[in-house]
Amino acid sequence: MWAIVYMCHSQSDAESAKRTLEKEGLLVKIRKVGKEEDKAYEILVPKEEIEDAHEVLSETVY
Repeated sequence: MWAIVYMCHSQSDAESAKRTLEKEGLLVKIRKVGKEEDKAYEILVPKEEIEDAHEVLSETVY
């Protein structure tokens, strides 16, 4: 099961967050949500890795 660990409004921010998490060995998926004018990107990780992902993101600028 996948869990949302972070949301952002640009694809470049989503890709950057994904790379940051993957560098730490975490599995990551990006899911685009919303309508074109209100789109957002969800960063998802396996539920078992959510605490690790939060820690990685809190240590960076996210």
